[in-house]
Amino acid sequence: MASAAKRGRNEPPPPVIVKKVIVQGGGGHHGGAWKVAYADFVTAMMAFFLLLWLLGATEEKQRKGIADYFTPTLVKMREASAGSNGMLGGSSLTDVDNYPNRQGQTGNRALTVPRDTTGGPKEGAAAINKTLERPAPQQTMQRMKERIEEQLSKSAQLRRLVRQTRMVLTTEGIRIDLVDDADFSMFQLGTTVLTSEARELLKAIASAVGPESGGLTLRGHTDATPWKNGRVGNNWALSAGRAEATRQALLLDGISADRFRRIEGVADRELLVRDNPADPRNRRISILMSR
Repeated sequence: MASAAKRGRNEPPPPVIVKKVIVQGGGGHHGGAWKVAYADFVTAMMAFFLLLWLLGATEEKQRKGIADYFTPTLVKMREASAGSNGMLGGSSLTDVDNYPNRQGQTGNRALTVPRDTTGGPKEGAAAINKTLERPAPQQTMQRMKERIEEQLSKSAQLRRLVRQTRMVLTTEGIRIDLVDDADFSMFQLGTTVLTSEARELLKAIASAVGPESGGLTLRGHTDATPWKNGRVGNNWALSAGRAEATRQALLLDGISADRFRRIEGVADRELLVRDNPADPRNRRISILMSR
């Protein structure tokens, strides 16, 4: 009151100072972060119950249509699709795929079959472009067998040579094995000189492979019989020399020189009768006609 008495009549009152104090902690329940989490929870529950309602109120076809509608447009690599049928597995381009498609679509048929072709989805362009097709290896091998039998059926002496000829279909092509036995030998003992019967047999082989296409690889094999003391030579040189002698005989029988790809000699390292390395059937000439 003393200060008020001393103040003059026209003098303004002193300013009022307000001090704001912020108390830390104890007010977390008043924040808004929980509201966002609660809203997300309610939205997820609404979507869940909507899904339950759709499953109960729709039929199988309707559910398939809804699933196709929400299927991503990007192609998904799935197991048993795109050639993943097991190790090194594969499928034709015209096979119906396992990718997600709209309801009622039939896979990739419209994409893999050219527009200017006819036939069903399994035939594709292969049924039309006959000129581009190659004969099946089995058909080629059958034709070669028939030519050899026809050539060797001219006499009873040559007819028995059919059993010396073996044909095998491999991943590289058709392999013809000319195998020795106790009654037949392609070459004179320890030399690279063809026997007369072997020359007739090679003529039949030339008539078989001549009309076909494909390169030729000749491989000579020997048995494991050791060389006699005092004789100069080894099975490596002998097997390679016999393969070269076979090549020269085929050249004389009309096979073009540019069809030969390789001449190999493997000695006794690839035995036909492994239990008996000295068996005469281990001596043979292999002629591989590549695809």
